[in-house]
Amino acid sequence: MASPVAAANAYAALARITGANESASPASVLGAGKSGPSFGSLVEKALTGMAEQGQATDAKAMQLAAGKADLVDVVTAVAETEVAVETLVSVRDKVIQAYEEIFRMPI
Repeated sequence: MASPVAAANAYAALARITGANESASPASVLGAGKSGPSFGSLVEKALTGMAEQGQATDAKAMQLAAGKADLVDVVTAVAETEVAVETLVSVRDKVIQAYEEIFRMPI
């Protein structure tokens, strides 16, 4: 079960990837009137960020094995990585669902 803190961190990471901020207007967030980053680049950034987060978690686990890290930090890093993976799987499922829906549309 994901904690609220881990979920908030995942949403903050997504906001950093997309470049959205708290004071942005809805029109600017939706990209009205301007060309924003492509979907492919957003997915690439998300995958890169998740891979880096996984590597950081692995490094913390290795530090724990060497006795140089705190168990709480490692558990927190693992939980954050788990939330990121669950988010990525959810997005993948939605993309596949959208593709299948488009594929079923009559021409």
